[in-house]
Amino acid sequence: MRYLPLTPDDRVQMLGDIGVDSIDALFVDVPASARREGFVDLPHFAGELEVERELAALAATNVAAGSVPFFCGAGAYRHHVPASVDHLIQRSEFLTSYTPYQPEIAQGTLQVLFEFQTQVAALMGMEVANASLYDGSTACAEAVMMTKRVTRRNRAVLSGGVHPHYVRTTQTLAHAEGMEVVALAAAVDAEDAVIAAIDAGTACVVVQTPNVFGTATDVTRIAEAAHAAGALLIAVTTEAVSYGLLKSPGEMGADIAVAEGQSIGNALNFGGPYVGLFACRERLIRQAPGRLCGETVDADGRRGFVLTLSTREQHIRRDKATSNICTNSGLCALAFSIHMSLLGEVGLRKLAALNHQQARALKTALEGVKGVEVLTPRFFNEFAVKLGKPAAAVVEALAAKDVLGGVPFSRLDPDAGLDDVLLVAATETVTEGDIAAFKTALTEVMA
Repeated sequence: MRYLPLTPDDRVQMLGDIGVDSIDALFVDVPASARREGFVDLPHFAGELEVERELAALAATNVAAGSVPFFCGAGAYRHHVPASVDHLIQRSEFLTSYTPYQPEIAQGTLQVLFEFQTQVAALMGMEVANASLYDGSTACAEAVMMTKRVTRRNRAVLSGGVHPHYVRTTQTLAHAEGMEVVALAAAVDAEDAVIAAIDAGTACVVVQTPNVFGTATDVTRIAEAAHAAGALLIAVTTEAVSYGLLKSPGEMGADIAVAEGQSIGNALNFGGPYVGLFACRERLIRQAPGRLCGETVDADGRRGFVLTLSTREQHIRRDKATSNICTNSGLCALAFSIHMSLLGEVGLRKLAALNHQQARALKTALEGVKGVEVLTPRFFNEFAVKLGKPAAAVVEALAAKDVLGGVPFSRLDPDAGLDDVLLVAATETVTEGDIAAFKTALTEVMA
């Protein structure tokens, strides 16, 4: 009772006050298939020492990304993060800071966000960028909702190359907003199908490049088709390092660019936290979600920073807010900026070229394995292969040989009918020995 202060009588009274007869009635909107019957398979209680031992044993069954040849991507990529990045973000003024509710007092925090915005805008070829969002998928969903406000239209077309997790995140938010989402069938190269789906009622077209199958596409033609119909183009990127080698979304005519920034400065971290990048044309900024820091001068003419735009629900009337995302990924954005500053333009281009080089070497190796067909026509550091047998089983067999050989597409989209498609990625962390080990293991598994 020290930790559960409510008595059974308290609970009965609370339920009566809100007009329900049981706690179960509070979950009536959750489908029965999503509910668990009974307790989870865990002890009801244990001492701290016993819990530590149990969790350590469970953790020991994992295979860490850096301990074996690693070729997983599909939206989260293993890159080398310099030790200086983690050292700097752990300074107390960074690690303990939170959203500045009196922002102009926190000049250091504002300057960090301003520098981050400057880098993101430059990478994406856009005039303005915000101070980050949660991750790439929520940035994509927010961008789609933004186009509804701009165009006064209610239909979004999502390319078959958009990451399925991004699609589902967008569908979730669009459902609440009453927006129609047309998600095209999964396709390695979806350009023509996207253009054919655009009509006069389309608010936005969402394309990803490189897409979930790794296909790198110049989306200029899609942008032109969208603009001709009065729609906006949203360009999605899950691998931010690709900006060092490929055309920026702005160069290709995108109106809004969103991305997952994890690849720069942020480790895999078991899936998060990550950092969403969001940039757009200046004419659209009033409808952009989140916050935007700007540069100014104080009364004495000295350089300073201000919270120029904050259209989130904590700052203004909820019905006027452009987004209900209540924070930005400040620490992850800082890590992104520190790594970008260390790389500079030359360093980023060299890093991107090295990634592409390693991916080409991997492609050459896998093409030599009987039964493997490379599907992706042009790529950055990731591509799809067709195996002719369930990819999930192949991945398990490779893991038994101490090779983490990619992500089965069926794990991202079980209903796509692409159970034999495997997504493989090679970053600068992959060595020639890793590629050789992968080829050997895959040859044995495919035999």
